[in-house]
Amino acid sequence: MTATTAYLHLSEREVVSTGVTAPAQVTALCEEVFHLLARGDYLMGGPHGDSHGLGLDFPESSPFPGMPLAGPDRRFVTMPAYLGGRFDVCGNKWYGSNHANAAAGLPRSVLTLMLNDKSTGEPLCLMSANAISAARTGAVPAVAAQHLAPEARTLAVVGCGVIGRAALVALLHRLPLVREVRFFDVVEAQARNLAHDPALTGTTVVVCTSAAQCVDGADVVSVAASRSHPLHLPAAAFSPTATILLSGPLTGDDDLWRTSTVVLDHVGLHEEYVREASVAPDPERRLSGQIGGPLYRLAARGEVAPLADLTDLPGLVSGSVPMPDDRGRRVVVASGMAVLDVAVGHEAWTRARASGTGTPLDLWG
Repeated sequence: MTATTAYLHLSEREVVSTGVTAPAQVTALCEEVFHLLARGDYLMGGPHGDSHGLGLDFPESSPFPGMPLAGPDRRFVTMPAYLGGRFDVCGNKWYGSNHANAAAGLPRSVLTLMLNDKSTGEPLCLMSANAISAARTGAVPAVAAQHLAPEARTLAVVGCGVIGRAALVALLHRLPLVREVRFFDVVEAQARNLAHDPALTGTTVVVCTSAAQCVDGADVVSVAASRSHPLHLPAAAFSPTATILLSGPLTGDDDLWRTSTVVLDHVGLHEEYVREASVAPDPERRLSGQIGGPLYRLAARGEVAPLADLTDLPGLVSGSVPMPDDRGRRVVVASGMAVLDVAVGHEAWTRARASGTGTPLDLWG
């Protein structure tokens, strides 16, 4: 092999040092991606180009001693994408997840992102993607809230882990009128810890003893609850004009979906979730693992509008779809897309090259 393929490696510390995970930068990048989604200048996996990714799920039992077995949050997922516009690059986020990682001092999910030349397939940059994934997950609800509830003054944060914190700082950046922030987590120490975040300077902070107390009367509710601690809140728990941002699962009553205006992060993504579930060995189990699972079931029964008729963030951000004209409750469902990781990763790579950050590697040696 005579060719030379130089590429860059970025550690998590180096990724963060580029500034791409800061609230102002990552929310702007997410908005840029929504514009590209509205134009159709992207591809994700699957036959329709809208798949979240391909998962490797482990069996409950196996005759093979080395075979990993199913467990809480235990899976591997690959999330490929092409993103156009100024990015014009392919990439793939690959992660393994296991709830038991905490015992080893590791995050639940360990993520990497590879950027590749769109023509040759050569690697451009391999980087840690934990900070990228958390930041973009928190940025999406903040972009939604700015469009749907720009005058919000009370923010409720349910789920105070890594994603809850990322959503908090992004929301405070995009909602400058917020004056009161409430916190709830099943682990009270996590709520109290997040309540001391420097981003909260100038706000009134309340740590609540229940999720219902936290969301009562709040203008905006950010939900980043863990699948290992299911959250149940009926429609009546929320203000009739609340904007509810789901970055994690919420089991509400059917009225929550029937009586709210639902906004999706990307309609095509959720349609693909339903198509993939329909051919899975256990469709009901597959749907139950999705944030939008309760909505999908109601749509299939004709009790709410079809997914194709719902508003999504690409339409709102690009202005191609009008803002909902009601002043009632809104529910935003955001499930994560590889195009967001690729955008933030591309910006990190671009900045790292400009500053000489990272470790150069050669593919062929």
